[in-house]
Amino acid sequence: MRVLVTGHQGYLGTVMVPVLRAHGHEVTGLDTGWFADCVLGADPQDPPGLAVDLRDVSVEQLTGFDAVIHLAALSNDPLGSLVPEITHDINHHASVRLATLAKEAGVRRFLYASTCSVYGAAGDGLVDETAPLRPITPYAESKVRVEDDLVALADADFAPVFLRNATAFGFSPRLRADIVLNNLVGHAVLDGVVKVLSDGTPWRPLVHAADIAEAFAVCLTAPVAAIHCRAYNIGTEANNRTVAEIAQAVADVVPGAEVLITGESGADPRSYRVDFAAARRDLGYEARWTIADGAAQLYTEYVARGLTAADFTGRFVRLARLRQLGESGAVDATLRRVRAGA
Repeated sequence: MRVLVTGHQGYLGTVMVPVLRAHGHEVTGLDTGWFADCVLGADPQDPPGLAVDLRDVSVEQLTGFDAVIHLAALSNDPLGSLVPEITHDINHHASVRLATLAKEAGVRRFLYASTCSVYGAAGDGLVDETAPLRPITPYAESKVRVEDDLVALADADFAPVFLRNATAFGFSPRLRADIVLNNLVGHAVLDGVVKVLSDGTPWRPLVHAADIAEAFAVCLTAPVAAIHCRAYNIGTEANNRTVAEIAQAVADVVPGAEVLITGESGADPRSYRVDFAAARRDLGYEARWTIADGAAQLYTEYVARGLTAADFTGRFVRLARLRQLGESGAVDATLRRVRAGA
């Protein structure tokens, strides 16, 4: 299958491309390159790619693909809250435009990377795909809007599917340090302290980046009836844990690390536990990585590849990286790349 992956030079895309290739797919990337050089260790082997802003994609660039996997986005809550208008421009409007053009180009499947954070403050009970959506950040709200608009585009020849990923974790050559497990392991390695700024009580569902990649691979070849206009939670109930429990899992892996729950950021309203049964039942998919295994992987990779404090708080943090690009003149106020000589 010929597959276009948007955001192939991001944290998830860098893990996903080799998985798709291993399943026999012909992969092309599309990425503006914001994070292309945010690499820890050896450079990854990227597929052929289009250096295009998501907002500027043309129907000609989408012609000939059997499926589009749409990962590209402003991808965390602090960044989305800082620039909510641009978040909706990229995450919502550009995503729907991409899907519209993909349909026009004859693409049959559109795999959309949504998020379990669409459930918002859901409390202690397990939520499945039928639960009310209560987004509480611009990032999560943009994901809900895209899902709604893609339903309106669906027909017999165009099958969108919404993969509501739990919070990602795990090593990627293009690292992110601003997601919970990756961040806590980094603090443990660099400072000897597993630092939690909230009170540690919010629930978080976690899923390894490699398990997310496998879920997308499954949806590429699943029967159309199983994915057409369907939402699937991607993760495992075993990884529904409180932030305090996640922190302790890190301390159990990193020698000498101690947990420090400061509570300085106050209570976090984002708290939800997720039911992942539908993907097991309908797709035969099951996430395999545990939080403990992911923490051990991150610890090993951080030490082996020489993670530094400067990188951990700089280029591997999405908000800090985009600020660096803006201050250097590499992107403008709308987060568009400024080309040399322009």
